Amino acid sequence: MSNDSDAADTGAVEGAGRPADADHRQQGRQGRGGDDGRHEPAVAPSGFELGTDGPKVILAGLDGSDSSWRATAYAAGLARRQGALLAVAYIQPILGAATALAGAAVEETTQEIADELLAALREAEHRVSEVWKVEWRFLTMRGDPYTGLAKLADELRADAVVVGVSEQAGHKVIGSVAVRLVKAGRWPVTVVP
Repeated sequence: MSNDSDAADTGAVEGAGRPADADHRQQGRQGRGGDDGRHEPAVAPSGFELGTDGPKVILAGLDGSDSSWRATAYAAGLARRQGALLAVAYIQPILGAATALAGAAVEETTQEIADELLAALREAEHRVSEVWKVEWRFLTMRGDPYTGLAKLADELRADAVVVGVSEQAGHKVIGSVAVRLVKAGRWPVTVVP
């Protein structure tokens, strides 16, 4: 063996499989202290909440569609595993100009839908109550689905928002509630197919 290979072998042993100069580069990238072995303390980013580990509130949008039920089930599983509160929200649509004449009847219908969704959630909770439990709340309000979910997410300080993929054809062109929530960039958003 030549002296060059012996030096390379020694460097590899000293550097735990890396050349000695790679160790210095690695330390520089990690923001570590000098060769004296001391490390600079980590500093939490501004706005970081001490003592939190995982989400506290997960908001799921529910409108009665199959994808929204899948999203709610997914969010319930997340909430159970994380020990988080599951907030399930149904945003009652606002009347369009064409249906404004039917005002009270449509408003009654959207409230009936909210009542049916709440009953279905309670029944689902009862079915799985022997297996697992999750703390949950059902919230409903009138308005545009995006605006309503965004407002609730802000009020609840939601750590995550879970919605189903839009099942309406026009949303592929105009943009769905899920796309608008993602673009807002204020919460982690999971879109469930």
